[in-house]
This record gives sequence, structure tokens and C-alpha cells, in this order.
Amino acid sequence: MSEKSEKAKELFKQGYNCSQAVLGVFCEELGLDFDTAMKIACSFGGGMGRMREVCGTVSGMFMAAGLAFSSTEATGANKANQYKIVQELAQRFRDKNGSIICRELLEGVENSTSPIPSERTEGYYKKRPCIELVGDSVEIFEEYLNSHKEAVK
Repeated sequence: MSEKSEKAKELFKQGYNCSQAVLGVFCEELGLDFDTAMKIACSFGGGMGRMREVCGTVSGMFMAAGLAFSSTEATGANKANQYKIVQELAQRFRDKNGSIICRELLEGVENSTSPIPSERTEGYYKKRPCIELVGDSVEIFEEYLNSHKEAVK
């Protein structure tokens, strides 16, 4: 477990959602202040607003990738490069966890789409894989970032 992965898990345990926990450990080194990052990532927890779509940890990883590797240019080349990175990161997560879809990752666990977040109890952390998925996304992105430092914008 990396230091960033442990820090992300701590953010999650503090009550930040999965997406916030992932983006939160990369935001400042990538030029985004923590408070703004938490606001941006807030809507993506629970598979986008608890709709159980794309895993929030994966969305947080994609946001970090945008900060690291994208530019403000509205060109096809910029988009194509970013989409290639996103697809590679998604595949790495899928290879490790079987899916990037929240409801599939939570299969067998109550995965309500109610907008009311589940209470964070000891039982919550024991039965849900979310905290481990936070760690996985951080490690996947950290490895990618470290191996592509020359491309960081």
C-alpha cells in the first residue's frame, strides 16, 4: 500500500465519498486546491450520485488524469489522447476488480440508489469493497502517473 493509497482510505473513513478520496490525494500536486477538488468530485460518489453507474473511485481517477495529462485545447488530438488514457486506466481497474460499474462491484451488498448515503458504521466498512477500491484506484493512477511523468502538463 502506498502512502497516497493510505491517505485516500483515511479520507474515505473521514466521510468523503469514494471519488473525493481518490481525487483528494492527487489534486494539489496537479494544481487544484483541495476544497475545489472536493466540490468537483462530490457528485460522483456512489457511482455518480448514488445511481450505481461508473464507480466513483474510477471517476476520481479520471478527474486526476484530466488534471495531469489534458490541456485546455478543444482539439481532437487532446481529446483522443485523454480518451486513450481513460480507457487504459479503466482496463487496469477492470483487470483488477472485474468491472468499473458500481452496482456490479457491490453485487451481493445492498446497493440502494436512494440519494441518502448509507451510514458509515463498522459494518458498512466490513461488507462493502469501497475502501479497497479507493486504494486500488489510487495505486493504479499513481503507477500510471509515475511511469508517464514526461507527459504531465
